[in-house]
Amino acid sequence: MSISTLFLLLLSVLPFSVCKTTIEPCSGSDSCPALLGYTLYTDLKVSEVAALFRADPYSILATNAFNLTAPDAAHRILPAGLFIRVPTVCACSDGIRKSVTTRYTTRPADTLASIATNIFSGLASADQIRQANAITDPSTLDVGQTLVIPLPCTCFNSTDNFLPAVYMSYVVRDSESVQGIAATYSTTVADIMNVNAMGNPTVHPGDILAIPLPGCPSIFPKFASDNGLLVANGTYTITAGNCVQCSCGPGNLNLYCTPAPMAVSCSSMQCRNSNLMLGNMTAQPTSAGCNITSCSYGGFVNGTIVTTLSTSLQPRCPGVRQFPPVIEIPTTVLHETSEFPPAPSPISGAEPGVVIPAPRSPLPGKGLAFPGATTATGPAAPAGSTSNAPSLIRLGQLLNIELGGR
Repeated sequence: MSISTLFLLLLSVLPFSVCKTTIEPCSGSDSCPALLGYTLYTDLKVSEVAALFRADPYSILATNAFNLTAPDAAHRILPAGLFIRVPTVCACSDGIRKSVTTRYTTRPADTLASIATNIFSGLASADQIRQANAITDPSTLDVGQTLVIPLPCTCFNSTDNFLPAVYMSYVVRDSESVQGIAATYSTTVADIMNVNAMGNPTVHPGDILAIPLPGCPSIFPKFASDNGLLVANGTYTITAGNCVQCSCGPGNLNLYCTPAPMAVSCSSMQCRNSNLMLGNMTAQPTSAGCNITSCSYGGFVNGTIVTTLSTSLQPRCPGVRQFPPVIEIPTTVLHETSEFPPAPSPISGAEPGVVIPAPRSPLPGKGLAFPGATTATGPAAPAGSTSNAPSLIRLGQLLNIELGGR
């Protein structure tokens, strides 16, 4: 089926409504990491949000740069109205990109409209849920019925303007504009319009935009369970059975992985034929520059953490690695967006020949950042900052489509 035929079919089956979303046609069985912008409809524990989206609670904490080491972090209560990012897998289903892993069990007084609008914050429409579950009479839902909740997502080859990017599905809220959204996520109006194939920068509450966020790509082998790992700039992710924490930024788009703070029963993280552990490195100044030996993460294969020992010559010895700022798990909602606290100043170069250990995550900052605070600084160096995959042709790949049932 051609893309143009798919466009016509989509237009023919969806009724008129003012709300729009961006749909990416696809084929095959590939998937990509993506994010869902979600606003809590009531107070929920981190674990309850995770159960709602079938996600890992520590992954949700890491994706939002929340403090993983807070006591009982996975069971902390998040306040109603809080905007967070929820990690998901964006698959190809029925010829378009969507997340299809979410299930919801109906409760008394639930309706398709309340499930779509309230519980899932407008990320799905009542009509989409009805179609996904072949519901003939939406006025009667059985209590305890399990529903598939199709959620919007995009991949676009995990690139934006030929640089690595992870895409977040964002529901436009009252009084928001493309200009304001672009400023919040450190991008441009032109980029958002291009990604979403918009003829003009006009949006309405309930519209769903695909927001590109600069990311740090991985180069793990295809047989690794976390192949394709991609971390948004200024945030973290948890992988390898909650044993490894990977971060992106600040200052460059090179993925950096260390033992996770909650790591307990994990395979060895020591590099073979070396005394270096994952995230460690040695630096030895020479007349030609600085010899650096590092122990890096190479993926999670058959329950084993793969580590890679590498040696390189750099112009100068690096200081201690810096992490994206970590914030305390919110207990209240700030209605005005604030910035992440500034990263600490760089530390001077290492002493000759000493082992530079994996630095600890920074102490939690006092500020909160809602709805997002990644900084699109771009890669500082080619290594680890560009994608070898061909860019996806924009022409015809997007469709601003009017969705019914909202």
